[in-house]
Amino acid sequence: MSQLAVTVIGPDRPGIIADVTEALAGTGVNLEDSSMTLLRGHFAMMIVCSGEFEAVKEAVEPLRGELVITVREMGPEQTHAPIGAPYMLSVHGADRPGIVSAVTRMIATVGGTITDLTTRLSGALYVLTAEVEIPASADLELLQRALEITADELGVGVTLRPAESDDL
Repeated sequence: MSQLAVTVIGPDRPGIIADVTEALAGTGVNLEDSSMTLLRGHFAMMIVCSGEFEAVKEAVEPLRGELVITVREMGPEQTHAPIGAPYMLSVHGADRPGIVSAVTRMIATVGGTITDLTTRLSGALYVLTAEVEIPASADLELLQRALEITADELGVGVTLRPAESDDL
């Protein structure tokens, strides 16, 4: 048995989750981790499961006509040891190219990592929310200031705050 990553993308319709997970369950795999969302009318799913590569690949084959499905062996599990304290990052403002790259670059510059990120565009309003880990060695005041300067340049608002247990 291998640890597998299964990705599914396609136009949304009722029953996609049921169809995909039923096909996987038919091979005896158990869904270990998953993330599923709707993006502009398209359904996107990422699943990590343990199973037989060929059996899983064959099981989802009948769904490939309408959906783009990939099955990939992941190799040994990589454990994620937190690199620092958890924070919530939020950005909001007028949509424009470069928001995600500029803000995430500031987090990376101090050695931080992003564990979850979601963006939404509603009309002209762009919203980014992210769970980030900031190492204890990072200068938080400097990071806050860098984020504020970046946000001003982009014409957006930014907030970085310690994550509460109910945020995560």
